[in-house]
Amino acid sequence: MLERFYKAKAEEIAQLRALDEAGSMPPLHGGLRPSFTGALRGRAPRAVIAEYKRASPSGGDLNLTLGPEEAALSYAEAGAGALSVLTEERYFKGSTAFLDRMTGPGLPLLRKDFIIDPLQVRSTASTPASALLLIVRMLDEDMLPRLIRESAHYGLEAVVEAFDGKDLQRAKAAGARIIQINNRDLDTLAVDTGTSARLIRHKSPDEFWITASGIHRAEQLTSLLDSGFDAALIGSSLMAGPGESPGTRLRTLLAEEEASHAF
Repeated sequence: MLERFYKAKAEEIAQLRALDEAGSMPPLHGGLRPSFTGALRGRAPRAVIAEYKRASPSGGDLNLTLGPEEAALSYAEAGAGALSVLTEERYFKGSTAFLDRMTGPGLPLLRKDFIIDPLQVRSTASTPASALLLIVRMLDEDMLPRLIRESAHYGLEAVVEAFDGKDLQRAKAAGARIIQINNRDLDTLAVDTGTSARLIRHKSPDEFWITASGIHRAEQLTSLLDSGFDAALIGSSLMAGPGESPGTRLRTLLAEEEASHAF
């Protein structure tokens, strides 16, 4: 799957290079970028990043009718500390335009996409995103630290994603300070929340850690946050299926988690 994702970015990067060569890159975002980690620390110790994800390779179409503005407001009212926004078009049916459309509640936005080229970082800096995702396994030894530096240059926080111990070592060596452990291996799409439980022991005091994928129940959320994670990113379980809105699902999950943690 990662190879497919890599190839899916070729056209976008070619378009950005053409714009760059013509001196036509979009201007940098002129507004404030709320601190991604700062907002989540303000929600400690039960911080959740709620994700707007319309579709996924593993789940198919999740919710194509919910607009980004409605999702942002619903999540903010339910207690999310930040929003993750899928912008990849081919496999997740996202759009970078969603970032501008989700600023209403004032929560920091994480651009979640397959960022593999410095021009994608520059392009992200033209949006109101506060942070972007960098996937260790998609980047070589030189590009990963370069993109972390590029992100900092533009005032973006780099969330560096690892799937296993080898990825984690590379993230740390590259200078990552925000580390996301993805319980879904994007090579196989298999999910194991035990991945987060195993890797959290390697967290350093100066690092901010996020656990992502496979979190469906309050007891899972409690266990992962109590183990040392600073925040949890939750998407599919909130977006999938008819009935309750994602915000209502988040509110219920947080209420159940608070009740279970009280005992």
